[in-house]
Amino acid sequence: MITSRSNPKIKNILKLQKASERRKQNLTVIEGKREIERALLSGWKLSELYYCEELAGQNFPDLNLQLNKECIFETVSKDVFDLIAYREGSDGLIALCSPLKHSLKQLSLKSNPLLIVLESVEKPGNMGAILRTADAAGVDAVIVCDPQTDLYNPNTIRASLGCIFSVPLVSTDSESALNWIQSKNIKIFATSLEASSDYLETDFSMPSAIILGTEATGLSEFWTSNSDKNIRIEMKGIADSLNVSVSAAIVVFEAVRQRRFKQ
Repeated sequence: MITSRSNPKIKNILKLQKASERRKQNLTVIEGKREIERALLSGWKLSELYYCEELAGQNFPDLNLQLNKECIFETVSKDVFDLIAYREGSDGLIALCSPLKHSLKQLSLKSNPLLIVLESVEKPGNMGAILRTADAAGVDAVIVCDPQTDLYNPNTIRASLGCIFSVPLVSTDSESALNWIQSKNIKIFATSLEASSDYLETDFSMPSAIILGTEATGLSEFWTSNSDKNIRIEMKGIADSLNVSVSAAIVVFEAVRQRRFKQ
C-alpha cells in the first residue's frame, strides 16, 4: 500500500493536474467507478489504477473483472487518496490511461449521420454536458474545432458522466472539419442569434451537422458564411442567449424527433 505523499507515482498524478503535463505524457486521469467502467466498456485500456479500500469498499472487486491485464494496480491510504482526488466525496478509485484519439478519416458514420460541431469550446463543464447529450441522442460524433481546453480534462470526464468514452470525439481545425463534412454531403446548420430561420422550421431529417460556438462570442463568420442554413432558437424573455450545452440539447433532440417520425 502506498502511504507516502512523496511516492514518485503520487507525485506524478499530481503533475497530471496540469493539461500541459497530460499532453506531454499522453495520459488522462479518470476518477470514479462509473467513469472508469464506461471507459473500459468503450475499449479504453488502463495503465494504472489506484484504489483506496476505506473509500471504495466493494467497488473495486466488481471492477476487477473488467480490467485489462496490463493495468498496474496500487492500493493507497485515505490520506494519500485525498491528496490526488479531484472531487469531493470521491469513491476511492482513480485510473490513468492513454486517451483513444479519433481522426476525421477514422469516423464511421450511419447512413443518415447526425454530428455536433463545436468551435473553440472553452469550459470543461459545457463540453461534458454536450457529450452527455450526444450519447443520449445517438449522435455519430462530436467534432471540436480549435479547442481552447483539454478535451480529456478530468472535469470534462466528470461532467460527461463517462459519456466522453462512448461518443467518438475528434479535435481538428475548422477548415479541415468543413471540408470533411462537405465531402460527406452533410448539411451544415450553424446556430446564430442573428439567423433568420427558426430551428423549429428547419428540416434535420437529412444528414446534418449542427454547429455551435462559445457563449461569449458565438460562431465565427467562417461557419456562418459556409453553412447551408443559419438557425436560431427564438428567445421569449429578457435573456439574449442560452448556455451552449442547453442549445445543443434543444436542437439535437429536435433533429432526433424529426427523424423518428420520418422513418
